[in-house]
Amino acid sequence: MTGMEARQGDTELKKELDATLQARRELGDEYESALVDSFLEKVEQRLDGAVDRRVRRQLAEQQMVVARGARSPQSSDSWGERFGFGIVSLVLAIPLSAIGGGVGHLPGLLVAWGGIVGVNVVQAARLSPNFFGRRGKRSESDWDQ
Repeated sequence: MTGMEARQGDTELKKELDATLQARRELGDEYESALVDSFLEKVEQRLDGAVDRRVRRQLAEQQMVVARGARSPQSSDSWGERFGFGIVSLVLAIPLSAIGGGVGHLPGLLVAWGGIVGVNVVQAARLSPNFFGRRGKRSESDWDQ
């Protein structure tokens, strides 16, 4: 939905709300729940339409990316999720270190931190294919021949 469409939608919803409030004043309290339900149904329809348009647009964008042969975008590639994963692993490192160190002393502590580092390395490698310095083979084009 563009900015102009959103403003028009807001204006239409405001008009609907004003009409619903006016109808409530005229009809009285006994019709209040029916009027509110009617207004909420209109809001729900508008939201459903906006969500449908957004989903269709994202699917079309993903199909374009796949059609071009590129890697399809994944929501887990965002910086926020990487940062969150790092924070969660550090927070979980505290009790894991205490348990590993308390039960297994130094070997237990090393095993706990080995697991923490391993999980983070796997996550980094999954999100960044060139993490280990791997480079894709350069494909030869018709120009190179």
